[in-house]
Amino acid sequence: MAAEGGGKEMNEIKTQFTTREGVYKLLTHSEYSRPNRVPFNSQGSNPVKVSFVNVNDQSGNGDRICFNVGRELYFYIYKGVRKAADLSKPIDKRIYKGTQPTCHDFNPITATAESVSLLVGFSAGQVQLIDPIKKETSKLFNEERLIDKSRVTCVRWVPGSESLFLVAHSSGSMYLYNVENTCGTTAPHYQLLKQGENYAVHTCKSKSARNPLLRWTVGEGALNEFAFSPDGKFLACASQDGFLRVFGFDAAELHGTMKSYFGGLLCVCWSPDGRYIVAGGEDDLVTVWSFSDCRVIARGHGHKSWVSVVAFDHCTTSVEDGDPPAEFSGSDEEFHEQIHFGAGRDRANSAHSRLSKRNSTDSRPVSVTYRFGSVGQDTQMCLWDLTEDILFPHLPLSRTRTHTNVMSATSPPATGQTTTTTTTTTTTTTTTTTAAVSAANPSGTNGKDNVSNSSTSGNPANSLPSTLPRSNSLPHSSNPTGGSTPNSHTGSNSSTTATSTPTTTTTTTKGNSIIDSAFIATGVSKFATLSLHDSRKERHEKDHKRNHSMGHISSKSSDKLNQLSSTRTAKAEAAKTLGTALCPRMEDVPLLEPLVCKKIAHERLTVLIFLEDCLVTACQEGFVCTWARPGKVGLLSSQNNPANSPSGTVV
Repeated sequence: MAAEGGGKEMNEIKTQFTTREGVYKLLTHSEYSRPNRVPFNSQGSNPVKVSFVNVNDQSGNGDRICFNVGRELYFYIYKGVRKAADLSKPIDKRIYKGTQPTCHDFNPITATAESVSLLVGFSAGQVQLIDPIKKETSKLFNEERLIDKSRVTCVRWVPGSESLFLVAHSSGSMYLYNVENTCGTTAPHYQLLKQGENYAVHTCKSKSARNPLLRWTVGEGALNEFAFSPDGKFLACASQDGFLRVFGFDAAELHGTMKSYFGGLLCVCWSPDGRYIVAGGEDDLVTVWSFSDCRVIARGHGHKSWVSVVAFDHCTTSVEDGDPPAEFSGSDEEFHEQIHFGAGRDRANSAHSRLSKRNSTDSRPVSVTYRFGSVGQDTQMCLWDLTEDILFPHLPLSRTRTHTNVMSATSPPATGQTTTTTTTTTTTTTTTTTAAVSAANPSGTNGKDNVSNSSTSGNPANSLPSTLPRSNSLPHSSNPTGGSTPNSHTGSNSSTTATSTPTTTTTTTKGNSIIDSAFIATGVSKFATLSLHDSRKERHEKDHKRNHSMGHISSKSSDKLNQLSSTRTAKAEAAKTLGTALCPRMEDVPLLEPLVCKKIAHERLTVLIFLEDCLVTACQEGFVCTWARPGKVGLLSSQNNPANSPSGTVV
């Protein structure tokens, strides 16, 4: 249900909302914050982040939560919907001087009731490995800031590894570390391993093993977030230059690219089966990108400001009844394996069984629903359903279970391009071709009436992949939404380079194979720089106005952009990508409307995590809130009954 905007409800904080599954309720007694519950003065501080881990405690209460607020880091037993939070007894609390924690990540493989490995990234560039149960500080990486002096934006353990982790910085670089190695007493020297379009990978030249093992330089500007695919083989990176880039992690090969509608991309996530990527950012949109087709398949418009977090709900995502259409290629084993990796955090995934149940004898179309959520700086949380009429527009439109604007769900790209997107074309080829074709066929020729007659629109057999152009759409005057949030595809790379990523069985082999292969390129000793033709990269525009209407962006914002150094190039390149496969025009892809869109906080939202019996949000004031899923509120003990009857409004 789309939220009704305006009126007296505008500033009311919602404490429950309804979807087709039932009512989600805010559990006021399960709120985590600093012990005194005083709102944190968030001016100039880093975003509040939350990490979870399950330590497999015999008591059945094995969930642990970590969150940062300003200079402070807290580690609690997380009781979720079962019991009220006891803020007076943190397992561990740390206050840092001179730097602030910016992000953190638990290693689910090594976690036990006696010990957990927690990585913490800091605003000055360091990364700390601590054990909040043993109260130990194991190691400090980049202590002298010789590797990178910029803020840590994202830190993640490499899936399946006990020792490898990846760290992203606002400099645009990522570094692969091994906890066993030291960082050395001198600045690292690098040797080029691989270079591609607007990215380069270097190994560290050293006689003895030292960190970092690898340095990735990706795009222009900050690398805001990265996410590993559920199977750990691919890496999706959201950058401030507005590009989503998806790499094969082992071979460091670029698999695909996507461009935001405008502005930087701030967040990215994978669907539980690894088939789709959702990204969000400064264009106020969520963008859904198909991994196999390397193209934007939908955009979601509901936020009124920057989208800070996107996440899939593995418990509500389902595939039912019948064989999947052709797009669901791959064997049942592969499908089940992909789903298995999508458990999200380390929770048991009740959707596994539903996702892997496929009746091969039934010829009916598969019924697919992916649920994902987003939160933003507009203090709103949106829930979205991605259904088969969007995923497979060549099929007869099924009954729409979501508020989906199917106005152009199946309309072929305005470009009328004939180059179908096969996974063997290269990024360069695709971009050039689509850009050329789009120049020859101005957008808008297809109009909005192609929904019903996509088969006669010039791409008869290929109406699915090639109908949705990969284009970096800049603000478009005929924006169907006409609202403050320009339609943007915020987040997935849609290039079509071939993926030749070898699969390795263990992460240790991953790291070693990359390093070993690095020294094969012994002739290359130059420090690699990004290619000069950083074309198609739009400089981040810092003067983004939150409630811009689309129409003003090309005129007013471009004036401000002109004051930036690379403005002319950026504008020219952005114009080239408009209407191409990298960033389709708004009318060329389905526009989703949120199932739920609620204001749930007074400060900007920075966290959205889906757990088995609840979902967790957090705002910049430092309050971590638990929302019980339908039917889960009864798990609360009797003393917490007030949480069953929230005082907030229900819409």
